[in-house]
Amino acid sequence: MRLVILDNYDLASEWAAKYICNRIIQFKPGQNRYFTLGLPTGSTPLGCYKKLIEYHKSGDLSFKYVKTFNMDEYVGLPRNHPESYHSYMWNNFFKHIDIDPNNAHILDGNAADLQAECDAFERKIEEAGGIDLFVGGIGPDGHIAFNEPGSSLVSRTRLKTLAMDTILANAKYFDGDLSKVPTMALTVGVGTVMDAREVMILITGAHKAFALYKAIEEGVNHMWTVSAFQQHPRTIFVCDEDATLELRVKTVKYFKAYPEDKDFKES
Repeated sequence: MRLVILDNYDLASEWAAKYICNRIIQFKPGQNRYFTLGLPTGSTPLGCYKKLIEYHKSGDLSFKYVKTFNMDEYVGLPRNHPESYHSYMWNNFFKHIDIDPNNAHILDGNAADLQAECDAFERKIEEAGGIDLFVGGIGPDGHIAFNEPGSSLVSRTRLKTLAMDTILANAKYFDGDLSKVPTMALTVGVGTVMDAREVMILITGAHKAFALYKAIEEGVNHMWTVSAFQQHPRTIFVCDEDATLELRVKTVKYFKAYPEDKDFKES
């Protein structure tokens, strides 16, 4: 496990985007060799997506031979609703790059059979050869995707009821009206993300500091599902200074002084 600490949100976003860009380029994707990328939504990855769009428009990065799988989607929210994760991904990322729409996979929260939709999503990941790099963010309560506190750490893609803390946090996207916030979602499982060959988790802001502390300084705990990634052989936590406020000074100094690992080199 590696913790990368940048001075602020913009630098953390840029570091993450460079890492993704370099991983795709080094992979040398082609018609018979697609790079498979897991993607999150929310406010944290927006800066990273903005940078990736810049790299694409400058001619440095193509997504022509990239397949993506998103972490989650609300249940019952129309696909064209401005707050659906379909809308989020197309407005903030996909429509600005050269990805084939058929290669951008997002769960359908309006499917007639939600469990069948989840099972099909797992099969699509398997058929794509698995996820090369899964990028994720976390909530203040340490949940990754919609794997709320108490979720199984070996869970697969499934239907989940959202915790009240998550509903409250997401109310800002629905005019602060709790009655408009979906209460259920389809989400990849912790086990689904753990199967990825590499995982990068973005954590920024003081409101995520306690979650980062739980993720790396305490033991694996299903009440803080992000802590499961202590056991993944290739996990990178990318954070800003504000997110380190709950960490021990010794921990911060250790990771800041940690020698560059050639396996994790970002450029």
